[in-house]
Amino acid sequence: MERWEGKVAVVTGVSSGIGAAIARALVKKGLKVIGLARRIDRVEELACSLADQLGALFPISCDVTKEDNILEAFKWVVENVGPVHILINNAGLTKLTNLTDGSTEMWREVFDVNVLALCICTREAVKVMKEHDIDGHIVHLNSIAGHVVHNVPSFNVYPASKFAVTALTESLRLELVHQKSRIKVTSISPGVVRTEFLEGMSGDDKDLIKQLPYLRPEAVADAIVYVLSTDPAVQITELTIRPVGEPI
Repeated sequence: MERWEGKVAVVTGVSSGIGAAIARALVKKGLKVIGLARRIDRVEELACSLADQLGALFPISCDVTKEDNILEAFKWVVENVGPVHILINNAGLTKLTNLTDGSTEMWREVFDVNVLALCICTREAVKVMKEHDIDGHIVHLNSIAGHVVHNVPSFNVYPASKFAVTALTESLRLELVHQKSRIKVTSISPGVVRTEFLEGMSGDDKDLIKQLPYLRPEAVADAIVYVLSTDPAVQITELTIRPVGEPI
């Protein structure tokens, strides 16, 4: 990880859970972490708690469902902190609805965050990396639900959005190969992680998930540190991590 010390990493969805754990881990490794989130007060509190670490956390208020917010955030980062070397597309959500008579607005919000925001942030990060001749790294926070559909009825469009992330990871890798770019792209697919994400599920499904073995957000952050620390010639395109004993 030494080669990333002092470099800039943009992380979306930093206000809690996995995003907060990622920001904490990267700051401790000496990176300048740009934390994008709507609940900016939480990111500011996290930044204060990391003030004595090798790196630093820069909180930025950003609603990733709004393209203008993303464009303004990346512009601010380049002008005030430096060019982007790493992007962690962590922001994600599910909504409590269904497919048979569900809410179009909720479906759209899930795809806006899980798919479109990921694409827009990736485009802007790659643009900066190319302009500054940076062999950077893009990490998509995926899910095991992006590879298999489990019997969780309240997931509705969530697996479809994560299957899209699986396809987008490989599509981006091939596009970068075609362009002769050395920018890396990785999909990280965790099993059950105990976070606020569960609030987007029905009570029955939530109770079921809570009974399963689960990962701590820090375990996902450790996985990201691992893929970032690989040799520049090595690209881990997909990393699946599950808690020991997970039956699904």
